[in-house]
Amino acid sequence: MKNPKVRQVVLPLLAAVIWGCSFVTQSLSAGKIGPFSFGMLRMIPASIFLFVLVCISRRLHPREKYTREQKKTLLIGGIACGVMLTAAINLQQYGMKETSAGKAGFITALYIVLVPVFGLFIGKKPGKRVWLYVALAVAGLYFLCFTGGEGFTLEGGDFYVFLCAIAFTFHIMVVDRFGEKVDSIELSCIQFITVCILSGIGALIAGEQTTLAEVKECLPYILYVGIFTSGVGYTCQIVAQKDGDPTIVSLLMSLESFFAVVSGVIFLHERMSAQEYLGCALMLAAVLLSQLPEKSAKAVESGKKA
Repeated sequence: MKNPKVRQVVLPLLAAVIWGCSFVTQSLSAGKIGPFSFGMLRMIPASIFLFVLVCISRRLHPREKYTREQKKTLLIGGIACGVMLTAAINLQQYGMKETSAGKAGFITALYIVLVPVFGLFIGKKPGKRVWLYVALAVAGLYFLCFTGGEGFTLEGGDFYVFLCAIAFTFHIMVVDRFGEKVDSIELSCIQFITVCILSGIGALIAGEQTTLAEVKECLPYILYVGIFTSGVGYTCQIVAQKDGDPTIVSLLMSLESFFAVVSGVIFLHERMSAQEYLGCALMLAAVLLSQLPEKSAKAVESGKKA
């Protein structure tokens, strides 16, 4: 997949599918294993998977050894990404104890808006069209997640999930900062090792107690979330951002909410309302429009106004 444009579109979409489908496995594990413990356990297979992948990659594509400066950049970048990811996934887990899944999904996906907003402070000015697609995506997420006449109040759990959205925003920006300077898979591997260590420390401090029986019961979920959600999904994100616009990549990744609903229909036999279908349509419109060339997008938009 040498074409940067293809990587920018296909890999975030693959990550969104994987993350959306992981909703089922994470839900099944939530009541059995503590948030920090689950975060640590999921990163063990992820780290092993990525380490093996790094060894295979080096074997197939030998290259010169890193300089001292490059090693330093790789280590700092991996740890920085790991710190942000640790904060994000654990804040989300704690927040979901006190808020509904619908609110959590919408608030978490606010990184769609926060990425271009925070990007302004570091000189990354997105095009005017991007704000239209962001607005469409946020509207879609609203209709997709806020069902049953639920009102919006920023309660304790909502606040934790809002902090999670900020952490994911910084994670995307840190990946954008270091991803183009070092090997993507190696960066992702160090990131997961960092999350594993920090989550383990968090589990000890929080006094979480996890039995071997609980780990065995949740092992299939841990392996899926570890290898696919973490190992494949977050690596796809890093590779995509290597030479892609972080705002566009975040828009594509936000489709995880859409795929979460689809996986719920397939695996949990849930049904979507007309409002949820409208949300899916708006999100898909935002993503498809964001991938059109400048002239084609303007033609589409002018056709809508006519």
